[in-house]
Amino acid sequence: MLNAIKNLPDSAGIYQYFDINNKLLYIGKAKSLKKRVKSYFRFEDGLSPAPNLSLRIHKMISETNKLEYLLVENEHDALILENSLIKQLKPKYNILLRDDKTYPYIYINLAQEYPRFETTRKLVKGSHIKYFGPFSSSHKAILEALYLLLPLVQKKSCLKDKKSCLFYQINKCLAPCEAKVSKEEYGRIVQNAMELINDKKRMVKQLNAKMLQASKALNYEEASRLRDMQIAIKNSIHVSRIDLAKLEDFDIFAVYIENKNACALRLFIRDGKVTSSTHTILNSTNGFDKEELYERLLFEYYTPDIPYLAKNILVADELENKDVITQALKERCGHNFNIQNPKIGDKKALCDLAVRNAKELLLLSKNEIKITLFESLQDLLELSNTPFTVEVFDNSHLMGEASVGAMITCKNGKFAKQNYRHYHLHAKDEYSQMRELLSERAKRFDKSPAPDLWLIDGGETLRSLAEDILQSVGANVDVAAIAKEKIDAKAHRAKGSANDAVYTKKGRLNLSPNDERLQFLQRLRDEAHRFAISFHRKTRQKRASENSALKMAGLNDAVIKKLIDYFGSFEAIKKADKQTLDELFSKHTARKIFEAIQEKA
Repeated sequence: MLNAIKNLPDSAGIYQYFDINNKLLYIGKAKSLKKRVKSYFRFEDGLSPAPNLSLRIHKMISETNKLEYLLVENEHDALILENSLIKQLKPKYNILLRDDKTYPYIYINLAQEYPRFETTRKLVKGSHIKYFGPFSSSHKAILEALYLLLPLVQKKSCLKDKKSCLFYQINKCLAPCEAKVSKEEYGRIVQNAMELINDKKRMVKQLNAKMLQASKALNYEEASRLRDMQIAIKNSIHVSRIDLAKLEDFDIFAVYIENKNACALRLFIRDGKVTSSTHTILNSTNGFDKEELYERLLFEYYTPDIPYLAKNILVADELENKDVITQALKERCGHNFNIQNPKIGDKKALCDLAVRNAKELLLLSKNEIKITLFESLQDLLELSNTPFTVEVFDNSHLMGEASVGAMITCKNGKFAKQNYRHYHLHAKDEYSQMRELLSERAKRFDKSPAPDLWLIDGGETLRSLAEDILQSVGANVDVAAIAKEKIDAKAHRAKGSANDAVYTKKGRLNLSPNDERLQFLQRLRDEAHRFAISFHRKTRQKRASENSALKMAGLNDAVIKKLIDYFGSFEAIKKADKQTLDELFSKHTARKIFEAIQEKA
């Protein structure tokens, strides 16, 4: 490796460090590969870590056995490529934000005659689109409140019918479909709604008044619904209320790090008020680098397909690479960015407030997370990563039919159902089904970041298969498997008493049924099994219904089986053209099939 370092070019690029087992440790960017990589090492008496490195980087360099690099045109391109590869390959010592969701906005198309408010997570085409947000989890409650408090057009379909409906009769709409309200008057209602979105205090006050009315009328179900709406809107803001009229629109990013834990906070200021905030809690065995965390935070949030509403981006810490980040974001998104680290005044006060809230949120999360359990699991399974985020896989089928796969996700000990996924599988045996399932997931590491651990419902054969798939894509993900105890050749799932076996790269572990770590893994496995079985049953019911429809058309089992074997699914059969059917069957049978699927469509 010494020769590789000495011969590095004085050019922009990314560098990759690997350990003795060829496992990826770190991906970095550099304006000059030669200068940057050399700064990690001391060259006296061989090759050793430089004395000025942080403990995290010193440990990484101590494990480094191989260096690879890629050249790019400039430092901006290096930053973009680095960000993409980190997300896809999940190196051991890089910081990875797993908050891969996009945040919702409320928008309205003012070019429409009688516009409605709707939600979106991406840019909507149109020159008169007005956006509000982004929001965290309160967008549904805010939208519901708007249509409850104001006589807006309630449904998309309302204007198409050209006839007033129930909403008009119960005074929730002014029937613009019958021109019973002028455009000007409706425009004033829309303006009032836009003001309400930006003044949540007034919105909550009006909801509270309606809640009291419902309660006095003994309509407790409606009162409860209104109470929940108020709570959702209030909880969308994790910080103190600020009203600084001289400030306009800002996105604020703050990071607070404490040992192996960190909180990344996003705070959104619109028209001088805090409209919403979101945060991500991160945990890493190897600690964090603040500059790198800010880079990940900004690149994770700003993508080409989201609305960019803020005039300025405020960061709570000075960024050495600020100019490079700004230019890279501009090239990526196609418009200018202005990143500031304010030193005095109201903007500085906002950034300080964001840091205080990030600290508070991290403290709250640490009280909830059983960090000792995860660290104990890491030691037990000899994992390279602390398994804060686990993806669990299972498949289900009946005699090779209706084969499906399921993936569930657990983050910090809680099931993250928004990250659950199911798959239709084509393979017939369990080994091939699992290979198909895991390969599909691995293909999406660039879009949906890799977890710390893959847990497989099965034994060593399937665990080894998962290792091979991860190695083929170069992702730094640990793998374990849990196999059900067999009693009389049948799986035994009794909680608290099943002697399930856990498989790791070091071999088989037999834990006590009372072991908290085993019970945690069993809970994950059982949830994946439940999710897989549920989807399998739905798939079988759907196929039985479609199968019945084909039988009613006069097709026998042999013809239906031939169709499924050839096309793979009922969805594909429905799209079959007449020419293909003529090649597979007699003209009479082909015509019956074609008529049946046309009627079903």
